[in-house]
Amino acid sequence: MLRRLRGRYGISASRVAVRTHIPWYWRGLAIIAFAGCSLALAGWMYDAGRRFAGFDSSASAQELAELRERSQSLQVELDGLRSEANASEAKLRIEQTTQEQLTEQVRRLERDNARLKEDIAAFENLALGEGKMGGLVLSRLRVEPATNPNEYHYHLLVALSGDQRSHEFNGILKFILVMQQGGKDVKMQIPAQNEASSSQYQVNVKHVRKLEGSFAVPAGSVIKSAEARLMQGGNLKATQKIEL
Repeated sequence: MLRRLRGRYGISASRVAVRTHIPWYWRGLAIIAFAGCSLALAGWMYDAGRRFAGFDSSASAQELAELRERSQSLQVELDGLRSEANASEAKLRIEQTTQEQLTEQVRRLERDNARLKEDIAAFENLALGEGKMGGLVLSRLRVEPATNPNEYHYHLLVALSGDQRSHEFNGILKFILVMQQGGKDVKMQIPAQNEASSSQYQVNVKHVRKLEGSFAVPAGSVIKSAEARLMQGGNLKATQKIEL
């Protein structure tokens, strides 16, 4: 008995730890608080490290916003410059087109002026009595392609010279065309028999007259030569032939 008491209460007795009892929910709350503090400390250390390294999030966000604003401003400026460039280009095209049209008009007027001078010279020669033997004179014949396909314009001068000036000519204008069709030369008379009464080909000349008009040829035809004839009562009164 004495040995048991010594072993239990004596120097050789087992050590006993006395601890204060803490409820489990207080322990859980303490763990959560410690984890939150640890996370906050880690976040603060992370931000501090970024600021120390020059990667401040607020500064970066501000710089990004400034760059976006600058980009939008540059885009607006670029759109304005593009609009001005397009307007300038359109204006330049209009000016070029206008200049080309004016140049073409000048060329056409120069051609018309040259032809008019030639017609005036021909009129003067006819008025002076070219061919004093008298009769009907046909001159200045031209046959030129028109704007429409397979169509040609003709121009010629008709005058009564010499003793015939006191008379009046009434007749018909005819054309004898030599054309190439399918590699062959063919002749064509204009107007045809059923068109001879057309007012376009009825000619009345008292002194001098300029005749102009147009006629059509079959598709794919190429005129090689054209002969103008003035007919009266089935008789040939004047003629002129040209090669094209």
